[in-house]
Amino acid sequence: MNEDDQTSEPRWAVPPEGGWTADDLDTLPNLPPHTELIDGSLVFACPQTLFHSRAISFFGEHLRAAALPGTHTISRFTIDIDRYNRPEPDVIVVPARVVRSMDQTRLPSDSVLLVVEVVSADSLTRDRETKPVKYARATIPHYWRVENHDGRAVVYVFEREPATGAYTSTGIFHDRMKVSVPFTVDLDLTAITARRSRAADPE
Repeated sequence: MNEDDQTSEPRWAVPPEGGWTADDLDTLPNLPPHTELIDGSLVFACPQTLFHSRAISFFGEHLRAAALPGTHTISRFTIDIDRYNRPEPDVIVVPARVVRSMDQTRLPSDSVLLVVEVVSADSLTRDRETKPVKYARATIPHYWRVENHDGRAVVYVFEREPATGAYTSTGIFHDRMKVSVPFTVDLDLTAITARRSRAADPE
């Protein structure tokens, strides 16, 4: 019997002195899916809500269609910020040149053009406070935060201001989102939570 058997405590249950590193996410056995590294600590994903799932699919699909040629839109994929920070944004847009292999497990944060985070109950503080600071320091030019307000999607749009190195708000969008950077999109946000058919609705 080894340390990774169900009767034993997994290696990742006790962090090493100084915390985990970005490389550890690729080597620690049996990590839960979508584990992130924030300030040397492992952050585990909670069960996904329907809003979270549909918002990720919505932005992934529409950004893939609208993004500039020579870019890739990828959902729930980790990016390297530094040795102790390897978050997994819900959606990113990156230049095609950084996608070199189907075996890649991460991408460099300084190549990311846009990050989209869909807020859940457990990620509210990280998505509003922690991650924007780290994304701005990593020189990611655009950050969108998507929230569920009483069953309606609201998108908060930020652009990195070069002089300060911090994000500044460039818009709050309800129902319809229309922006021209980093590329032109015109989105019907009501489609995220719209009922698709009675047959598809839970009883």
